[in-house]
Amino acid sequence: MGGAPFALFVALVLGLAALEYAHLFEHGGFHPTTWILAGGSALLPLIRLWGGDAFALPALTALIFLTMGWQVFTYRHTHETAVLDLNITLGGLVYLGGLGGYLVSLRQLPDGMWWFLLVLPAIWFADAGAYFVGSRWGRHKMAPHISPSKTWEGYLGGVVSAILLTAGLAALWNLRIPYLTPAHGALLGAVIAVLSPLGDLGESLLKRGFGVKDSSHLLPGHGGVLDRIDSWLWAAPLGYYMIVWFF
Repeated sequence: MGGAPFALFVALVLGLAALEYAHLFEHGGFHPTTWILAGGSALLPLIRLWGGDAFALPALTALIFLTMGWQVFTYRHTHETAVLDLNITLGGLVYLGGLGGYLVSLRQLPDGMWWFLLVLPAIWFADAGAYFVGSRWGRHKMAPHISPSKTWEGYLGGVVSAILLTAGLAALWNLRIPYLTPAHGALLGAVIAVLSPLGDLGESLLKRGFGVKDSSHLLPGHGGVLDRIDSWLWAAPLGYYMIVWFF
């Protein structure tokens, strides 16, 4: 559907992910400003819908001002984590609302539905290839202290599968959008498969730091919302800027 229904769905997803992000840090004894973090993360994709990129940065700037102002005027000398709480909140706004908002920007592009249906599957192709290759031939650990199951063999398998399968998907979409070519798919698949695993590892680092397996139990068998979208938060801006700048 795109438009407002899509943006509202993204806002809901990012708001839930922000609540999980805040809960992770609360588990570690910190006190982020949850209402600003969740509300701001949900608001930023709506700003991108109604105002585009031109309003996204001013909106994020205003949220930074609000966060710092709130922290200053609610500060208590007994609140020993106040400085870190401020930075946790600011980091969450940029990480979730700032990056996640590009899901809406990507969908708002001309023929955005087709581009969106190319960028996100690139992640799934990479994940599937990494699992298939890594589970059978994986020997060399990629980040053993963060995510012990990930291997360099699986990573390379994911890159190759993303390039080939995203190119194939682009060939299919080319039947509807002639200027969208397999070469576009291959390049998107390569960049997203090479870089987006850092989103997964970064979120794993957060969980590892607080000794938890999942960001929540909201999605039975899948963990939390943040567990599901960690790679999306990288893929959306990467895909968006590649399409805008190079395609």
